[in-house]
Amino acid sequence: MAGKDRDRFSTATRLRLLGEQTAARVYRSQNRRQARRSRLTGRAAFLALVVCSLVVALAYPMRQYVSQRDEIAEQERLSRQAERRTEELRDEKARLQDDAYIMRLARQHLHYVLPGETGFTVADPDAVKDRRGEPGASNRPWHSNLWDGVDSADRADRD
Repeated sequence: MAGKDRDRFSTATRLRLLGEQTAARVYRSQNRRQARRSRLTGRAAFLALVVCSLVVALAYPMRQYVSQRDEIAEQERLSRQAERRTEELRDEKARLQDDAYIMRLARQHLHYVLPGETGFTVADPDAVKDRRGEPGASNRPWHSNLWDGVDSADRADRD
């Protein structure tokens, strides 16, 4: 037994035991760290899954909400425009009840004259030139005039 006790208290034995204990502590701490990391990663993954699920679940209703708000604003704008147009038409209807207004419209648009008045029509020579187009166009076939009109429609030097 004396050899066993002596072996038990030797420096080499103490160092070996101390190294084994230290290795066991390091191994236990690594296992704990790995266990903590894996739990945290799982929680983070679950949290990310929940957040993504909420985003996906709320994306379509939010898009619908925004588009419906835009449609409501557009319909309100159209409603205001229709109300303005209705007011204009009511005003026009009220004016059409007046005989003097109707006579003025008839004289202006239909060129009517009252009995005893003489009506005149003045021909503007510049307007006649513009209406006829370019000189000599009547001597050409109609399709040539048509294509010339198409070609000259986008020209910037037109007055």
